[in-house]
Amino acid sequence: MKAVVVYDKGKYEIRDIPMPRLNDGDVLIKINYAALCYRDLLQLAGYYPRMKYPVILGHEAVGVVVESRDPRFKPGDRVVPLLHEPDGACEFCMRGLDSYCINALSYGENIDGFFAEYARVSANALVKVPSGVPDELAAFTPCVIAMVYKGLKRAGLMHGETVVVTGASGGVGIHAIQLARALGARVIAITRSPDKAKFIKQFADETTTEQRFSKVVKDLTNNVGADIVIEAVGTPTLEESLRSLRNGGRIIIIGNVNPDESYSLRLGYLIMKDIAIIGNVRSHKSDVAETFKVLSRGLIKPIIASTYSLYKFDDALESMRNNSRIGKVLIKP
Repeated sequence: MKAVVVYDKGKYEIRDIPMPRLNDGDVLIKINYAALCYRDLLQLAGYYPRMKYPVILGHEAVGVVVESRDPRFKPGDRVVPLLHEPDGACEFCMRGLDSYCINALSYGENIDGFFAEYARVSANALVKVPSGVPDELAAFTPCVIAMVYKGLKRAGLMHGETVVVTGASGGVGIHAIQLARALGARVIAITRSPDKAKFIKQFADETTTEQRFSKVVKDLTNNVGADIVIEAVGTPTLEESLRSLRNGGRIIIIGNVNPDESYSLRLGYLIMKDIAIIGNVRSHKSDVAETFKVLSRGLIKPIIASTYSLYKFDDALESMRNNSRIGKVLIKP
């Protein structure tokens, strides 16, 4: 089968490799779509010290079961893998907090991922996809939509609250806007591009391109501020995001576009405004299942910037780096 194999830091190639071998508890899936993520760029740049070489890159996918050595799945089932492979037995897995599994392995990092025609996946890491959810949306549900869902759940989002989303045109941002609205929030979208703002307006309640967007948020909330900010960019917008919050507001940190960059946090500001900071990464299996119930209502549209074959993986990476892109980049093996 064909796969994108990373064989050293920043070095990869399309290889013809043997089909995966299954052990008890494993499932073989044929990949329908895989999705590129900013994490893939960071991995290729060497920011993930646990990278195992060689390894098949990719951690977002949807596929169909072709062989199963676990009674929970059968050939023909449409499934998505989590970003990680939990052991299913540690204290966190037993509490339903499998993304914190102390023995978890990460797809595309220290076990083979999904930029391939087929993939071996532990049944512990699989969730069945409802018939009403299209492949293009299911492919990035665990990494993007369910991850945002988990963050909003931890932030205690209530119906009618105001949510600010930075990086609104990115693969995370454009779908975070739709999810927050589907959960009953009023959404203010932040983007730097007037052209992108024209597209985003169809999904958000309000959209702004102002660099100092905290003033816009205050004006739109009677000088109170937002209840929640989904920070999908990182240090470039974090100061304005914090200023946008009301007293007692919550900020969900997802984006980190420059891992080399630090941020000077004024603790007194957090204390006096009673702000909660929530770091948020990947989703639990239960989050994915709950998110699929929301997606089955048809309220969230997959925004796809482009789709490439495995042979065009170089072009797919360039599309990820292109600031004019809106939405996700997909790979169709």
